[in-house]
Amino acid sequence: MRLRTVTAGLALLLAAACTAPTPPRSQAGAATGAVCARPQGAVGAETATTIDVVEQAYFCVLAHYYGAATLDARTLLTAGFVALTQELNRNGRDVADATMPALTGDRKADWAAFETVYRRTTEQVPEKLRDELAVATLEALVAALGDNHARWSHDAARHPDYYDGDGYGLGLTANVNGPQVDGNPGAALPPLFVTAVEGGAARAAGVRPGDVIESINGSAPFIDGTPTPAIAALYPRYPEARPVRLRLLRESTGRRWSVTLQPGLYQRELTGLQVVRSKLLDGGVAYVRLSGFAPDSAKRALAAIARLRAGRTLTGVVLDLRGNGGGSPDEAVRLVSGFVHGKVTGYRCAADGVCEAFRTDDTVELVGLPLAVLIDRSCASACEHVSSAVKDLRIGRLVGTRTAGVISGPAEPYLLADNTVLSFPAKHHLGPNREVVDTIGVAPDHHVPPTPRDAAAGRDAALAQALTLLRK
Repeated sequence: MRLRTVTAGLALLLAAACTAPTPPRSQAGAATGAVCARPQGAVGAETATTIDVVEQAYFCVLAHYYGAATLDARTLLTAGFVALTQELNRNGRDVADATMPALTGDRKADWAAFETVYRRTTEQVPEKLRDELAVATLEALVAALGDNHARWSHDAARHPDYYDGDGYGLGLTANVNGPQVDGNPGAALPPLFVTAVEGGAARAAGVRPGDVIESINGSAPFIDGTPTPAIAALYPRYPEARPVRLRLLRESTGRRWSVTLQPGLYQRELTGLQVVRSKLLDGGVAYVRLSGFAPDSAKRALAAIARLRAGRTLTGVVLDLRGNGGGSPDEAVRLVSGFVHGKVTGYRCAADGVCEAFRTDDTVELVGLPLAVLIDRSCASACEHVSSAVKDLRIGRLVGTRTAGVISGPAEPYLLADNTVLSFPAKHHLGPNREVVDTIGVAPDHHVPPTPRDAAAGRDAALAQALTLLRK
């Protein structure tokens, strides 16, 4: 991964009260005249990323990002320059003039100083390498925000044989998921084990849920309880195609063996692609699994409960939000509105402290049944909006493990000159009690962590606990 977050302290150590070099243009920050705009219609084909695009992104962040008014922009430029020099070194093309310029805290003057050195440096490398340098610089600039909803979407690639719903990778998931590896690895706990086999290489090799992953490409997934970067190899994305070697333990038999899995395209089960799935459980409990907050998903989830209720008496509802990566905050509000009226489900706040309340939609018919909600470390964004509302408003009980803590705020997209999209929040999210959920997550009322034995046996301990609570 090229992305590396560079701390503010590093930037301040490099800053010095010196006169910035003369900018290469007649006016510094020329791109600020039309910083960035929302995408309108179809986006054209991606073109080469240049220093002009990096400039556009830099001033776009300073114009629209939540907290930009108090942001020390030197942290962004320092991160970008670190990435530039690292990329030069990786390509065996280090340049003597590639020295971090003095920064003063004046955003336009600092950009001019940065751009001058950047252009002078990149003029000394082959043209083919310049795009890679700009890409690395811009990736690092965005990463330096340290915001889990800030990203730069580029180089989007899809397998040529991809069919709607296909998956790409090893064909397995583990108790430490992909987004958690990138965004919140410190929350991961050993052991690392397979929680589901979806297909592909993992299924062909006979890997099963509950198999403990003792090493990945020869590296331990945890050292002294701390997760290592090796875990990321479990989740390759196209066009990554390097084989991944796993050392596995099947606790039920004591068998230890190694298997090499080749990333590739695989067909997923159709049921796994459904946003809303429902069924009737013993004791008259409606079970609804919601995998994301897509348009109309709240309406569909509530309709599923109504269908299960037709002609019978229900005793409660289990809402399964495990693995739900989020989506529309409006859908989150509508779902909560099915269980409570006249309440605030959360706040969207600007940097100056002015907040806009998310209020329940009281036209939504109330379910009027006891509620238990299953959550885990893959429940993020809009999923955490629902979880914090359920907890704070006391409309149900949360069962499972703490949520992801990935809800800094709804990301707004901006189109850059190379037809790539930069997105980041203009506001941040707070829970109904005005608590910060981002980076912290929502704690369950009943902590029921997954285990390799439960996964191997097909037991769902969290669901069992939820049913016990509903029957009391």
